[in-house]
Amino acid sequence: MRKYKKKGFTLIELMTVVIIVGILAAIAIPLYRGQVKRSMAAEGAALLGSVRTAERVYFAEHNKYTDDKTKLGIDTTGNKYFTDYTINLIGGGTGFTATTTGTGDAAGITVTIDQDGNLTYSGI
Repeated sequence: MRKYKKKGFTLIELMTVVIIVGILAAIAIPLYRGQVKRSMAAEGAALLGSVRTAERVYFAEHNKYTDDKTKLGIDTTGNKYFTDYTINLIGGGTGFTATTTGTGDAAGITVTIDQDGNLTYSGI
C-alpha cells in the first residue's frame, strides 16, 4: 500500500483563523469609524480657522469683532459636511466664538473656536 500525504488544513485550523480575523475586525472597525469622524471634524476646524482669520482682519480694521457673516466673505460651497456656521459675540464685540455643526454623515459633530484659536469638539 502506498502512503498518501495529507494536504490542506483541518477544520480546527480554519476555525481558529476565522476567530482571530473576527476578533481583529471587532477591534479595528470602531477605531476606523472614530478616525473617519475625526477626519470629518477636520473640515469643520478648517472652516472655523478661516472664520477666525477673517474675524482678526475685521478686528484690526474696526477694533471689534462682527457677527455679520457677509462682512467676513467666507465661502463654504466647497465643503461637504460643514456648510454653515454661527458667530456669537462676547463683551460687545471684544471677543467671539464661532460654531459649526456637521450635516449628512457628520451629523452630530460640532466644532467651536474662540478668538484665541482654542478648538472644542463634541460628538466625536
